[in-house]
Amino acid sequence: MAQISVDIERGPDEPEPQKAGRHPNTCPVCHSHYREDELAAALRVCRQCGHHFPVGARERIAQLSDEGSFVEVAAELRSADPLAFVDLRPYTERLAEAELATGIGDAILVGTATIGGRSVALAVMDFQFLAGSMGSVVGEKFAMAADLAVAHGVPFVSVAASGGARMQENILALMQMAKTVMAVEAVREARLPYISICAHPTTGGVIASFAALGDLVLAEPGALMSFAGPRVVQQTTGETLPKDFGLAESQLRLGHIDAVVPRGELTPTLARLLALFTPAPEEPEGDEPAPEEPGAGAFGWLRRLLGRSGG
Repeated sequence: MAQISVDIERGPDEPEPQKAGRHPNTCPVCHSHYREDELAAALRVCRQCGHHFPVGARERIAQLSDEGSFVEVAAELRSADPLAFVDLRPYTERLAEAELATGIGDAILVGTATIGGRSVALAVMDFQFLAGSMGSVVGEKFAMAADLAVAHGVPFVSVAASGGARMQENILALMQMAKTVMAVEAVREARLPYISICAHPTTGGVIASFAALGDLVLAEPGALMSFAGPRVVQQTTGETLPKDFGLAESQLRLGHIDAVVPRGELTPTLARLLALFTPAPEEPEGDEPAPEEPGAGAFGWLRRLLGRSGG
């Protein structure tokens, strides 16, 4: 098979990209610095300004799901290199480096778990793996997670963090957009809820496919959610964009998402949603009191949403 190579040329005034000198545990907004254990305990949210640091897939699952409940499936799947793609480095080298750096086989982890005691199928992306790009394995594993939801009759929850389709797989990556949309449709036909959570960033072919199709779409504060980034849009259109272009807060104002939920409130929010949309798990025999329902003001945004939709 012929080898595909891509050369990158830079203009005389365009400098080579340089690695940022900032420590990964230093807040880019207020410059507060944290020890690793401090940042992990704070769910990787700056205690001073509220900036949300990136979160890896395994850590995200630990944050969201009940302790010890996650059971991974399809962990053995790995991306192939059918195009023998080479840009500055071979695609196979990039894949191996990403797996060593993240400890996962591709940019998504899928399986079953419980959140607030209720079973779900879970698909969580990891931006640290080749910018969370969606290739054939990501699409296949997302579809498998949707199949798990249908097979077990449980809600489907996804967390997206992606730069879009994986360029090294070309048309094979773009095909995953249709594949993941069909997977969501299968969940919908089974009359099961699909909750999509968008972390920073959720862009390209991922926001243009499954990430935007949830029955409820939630986002973390400040998450970029757009097909193209503001720099590309501004250069293409020649127009000055608003400062919050594509951010979660702007998408909420325009009605594209249902709520912006800080990371510390994400797990209880999911637990309340699952309590609303799924039957309560069977309780063991005994005199243990039932958990209290959320107060009248705890979920006003959902009540407003149901009111708008006539629910």
